[in-house]
Amino acid sequence: MRLALAQLNPVVGDVGGNAEAIRAAYDNAVAGGADVVVTGELSLTGYPPEDLVLKSAFVAAVRDSLDALAGGVGRVPLLVGFTERLDDAATRWARPVMSEAPSVQRLANAAAVLREGGVARVYRKHRIPNYGVFDEARYFRAGHELVGFAAGDGRVAVTICEDLWGEGGPVADSARAGADVVVSMNASPYQRHKRAERERWAAHHAREGGVWVAYVNQVGGQDEVVFDGDSFVMRPDGAVVARAARFAPDLLVVDVAVGDEAPVPPPLVEEPADPTADVYDALVLATRDYVRKNGFDRVFVGLSGGVDSSLTAAVGADALGADALTGVAMPSPYSSEHSLADARALAANLGCRYLELPIDKVMASFDDALSEPFSGTQPGLAEENIQARIRGTLLMALSNKFGGLVLATGNKSELAVGYATLYGDMAGGFAPLKDVWKTTVYALCHHRNRTGAVIPPAVLTKEPSAELRHDQRDTDSLPSYDVLDPILQGYVEEDASVAELAARGFDEAVVREVTDRVDRAEYKRRQAAPGAKITARAFGKDRRLPITQGWRG
Repeated sequence: MRLALAQLNPVVGDVGGNAEAIRAAYDNAVAGGADVVVTGELSLTGYPPEDLVLKSAFVAAVRDSLDALAGGVGRVPLLVGFTERLDDAATRWARPVMSEAPSVQRLANAAAVLREGGVARVYRKHRIPNYGVFDEARYFRAGHELVGFAAGDGRVAVTICEDLWGEGGPVADSARAGADVVVSMNASPYQRHKRAERERWAAHHAREGGVWVAYVNQVGGQDEVVFDGDSFVMRPDGAVVARAARFAPDLLVVDVAVGDEAPVPPPLVEEPADPTADVYDALVLATRDYVRKNGFDRVFVGLSGGVDSSLTAAVGADALGADALTGVAMPSPYSSEHSLADARALAANLGCRYLELPIDKVMASFDDALSEPFSGTQPGLAEENIQARIRGTLLMALSNKFGGLVLATGNKSELAVGYATLYGDMAGGFAPLKDVWKTTVYALCHHRNRTGAVIPPAVLTKEPSAELRHDQRDTDSLPSYDVLDPILQGYVEEDASVAELAARGFDEAVVREVTDRVDRAEYKRRQAAPGAKITARAFGKDRRLPITQGWRG
């Protein structure tokens, strides 16, 4: 049996454009001799469609597009993910009623088996996830039936994403029902080390059921999540025999052995995965897709000469090309000459456009305007934040004037403890480093320089500073990042308590200070730009805490 896994980069809501991409992949696969062609979860709508599925017109457009796709499908079956409107009386194929609003009682996360010009079968996802970034229980009713069909010399069963994760379920049931190949159609977001988790479950089901597993994932950035592709085909003994590209669309065509006499492909020989390289590729893809899918063609980055803005600029240049990036240095009287030199060097190394907009005079105007109400007080945080807000205003002015998107430069460590200025350095449309700890920022910079040195060495060796007052250092306000980041990881990603963190060897007073800052900064994070999720738990959908609350445990 020849399988074709179409690893696509859909745009949520662009039903017509997604259908065209599916049709092109199908035609290419059929020309290559495929016996069955598989796309990812909700490939027709893009994932996650969220409340678009509550719009009757959207559900109707999905149905019409699916019908049109089916009309171009011949004897080779095509599996397409879509949102299905369910009939109230029975779970069968039903055309939406435009006068009624769809609800969780009448929608399914489904996969259509298209064949010979029509919809031959429909599979409905059994396991509906409701954790992390997933809230499918808001929209979809769980299915209960298995779907299998003949293709090539064997039998194929259909499952969708979460159906694979866990013991038993439709993957195991399909194997017992006689499937040779179990297809898993996915929209599985990237996070560090997720490949191992996916393949552990796939190997478990392959070995337990004695079946081939064809795992097809989507690729691309979608708001706060990024999909890495990495589709694969696995033998019944749990060995991967073929794999699609990482972080890029691909069409993976694989011959699998069906029957006792069929030759079994050898396992795939792969280089060990580089987690840091994967994170960097994820950030580049997420940034490229967010910018382009939202209709922008250029970006602006405020360059301070520090490590965060340097990495953000490198990601922006790699995502969109240096010609699409403008680096903007905005020195104040507190900016060091070496930081300004590093900003210039970075821009020259990247080959991007570079602007210098000194803010001394603007700061003086603010001082003059605030001289009366600030009379008799000592300069402090308010004056420091004015500098950040001046810079944010200048960046947004450039964005408005020339149509580009501002990339915010803050990292996860700073955002966690509120070491960031609302409407200042937090200004921007997308934050590539939003889910990247400060210690990981340095690792990513070193990785990027191994592929072509662009980040000046001095950026990676000088002590971090916001440079909003004379001789300022981050450690004036925060623990060192090698202490801060492990505390934050435990508190944010693992929900560890103060006592549990102290038991790990951290000073309890430091832990309490850090966790208090995290709790108090929730209102800032709610107003932050979206950014790509690359850890087990990102700020955003992954972590939903009330702004107004009194728990300090």
